[in-house]
Amino acid sequence: MSAWDQLDDRLRPAVEASTREFERVRPRLEEVTRQMQASIQEIFVGTELSPLFVTARTKSIESFRDKASRMLASTVPGDAPTLVFPDPLRNLTDVVGVRVITTLPHEVDVAANLIKRQRQEFDCRGDREKDIGTIESGTYGYSSRHLILRTIQSEAVKEYQRALDPAAKAGGSYMLEVQIRTVLAHAWSEIEHDIRFKASNPRAWSPYFDRQFTGTAAMLESVESAFAELHERYETVTGFWDEDGEGSAPLTPNRVRDVWQTLLPHVDRKSDDNWGWAAELLAAHGLTTTTSLASLLQADTITSVRRALDHRYSPGPDRLLDDVLLWHYGERHIDLTAEAAEAAVSPRRDSLQRRHRQMTTFRALEASK
Repeated sequence: MSAWDQLDDRLRPAVEASTREFERVRPRLEEVTRQMQASIQEIFVGTELSPLFVTARTKSIESFRDKASRMLASTVPGDAPTLVFPDPLRNLTDVVGVRVITTLPHEVDVAANLIKRQRQEFDCRGDREKDIGTIESGTYGYSSRHLILRTIQSEAVKEYQRALDPAAKAGGSYMLEVQIRTVLAHAWSEIEHDIRFKASNPRAWSPYFDRQFTGTAAMLESVESAFAELHERYETVTGFWDEDGEGSAPLTPNRVRDVWQTLLPHVDRKSDDNWGWAAELLAAHGLTTTTSLASLLQADTITSVRRALDHRYSPGPDRLLDDVLLWHYGERHIDLTAEAAEAAVSPRRDSLQRRHRQMTTFRALEASK
């Protein structure tokens, strides 16, 4: 049942009058809405963020009437209740609404910050996280960033204000709401709103629906976290190939560890934190930058090495790196990192030569196919 249906009869004339006035000036507000949508879209041009889309809407007449009908109970028995919004055309901040939809959770904050910087056009009067199921309550729901903006000297707003009250000075100042959320949160909230709040028969609601919405919200959060992690890993790996930036970082033992664990997280970790020998193996071939290590650790190379040597046990990072270098450099790797050929005992040289023969045989067989 809507707020209008429950409205005290003594308050109906005031709400009806406001609704008629809203209906009269709504075409002007639709123009304000179009201008605000265009202004918000323009903010992101040439920035690091490209939202999936920016939409806008002007509140419908029915929705306006329903919100204008919200009441506050009287504290004096027998007295009429009061309206939450006694002058809704001036009190409501969501008659004009803009929605910014992003791909990833961190982009919500980026979008909000970009909008709030437009101080010549907007004055941010409110900024809050709206989360139906808050983290603090231990529940789930959609999360959305809500900004309340006040326009500054907007010509579209001035036209609306002149239509609303020709006798008053049109200052171009108007409150609107901007919602920023991810595409997954947007889809969830739209479906949830259509089913839960627009149900044709509220009596048909079942607690099972609440349980299902909670479950899908939990899955949504997990999927968003997975996408965020994928994006962060992608950005990190992309940086490895930036030879003028992250790619130029020297291969200290800790850097080798970080690059390895980013590119090959599935390979068994070392039992200790000493990655010095790995750095020494790389340095022997003049591989001293992050990009050079990223170039070495390519998936097709590692797959070929594994097939060629048919490891009895899954090799750890040191052994796999040693094998990849041997695959690339062959005899040169043996000469640079093994004992001298004339040494009385040469277990490493013997092992490298045996593995090199396996690789040579494998390559010959692959070439003959």
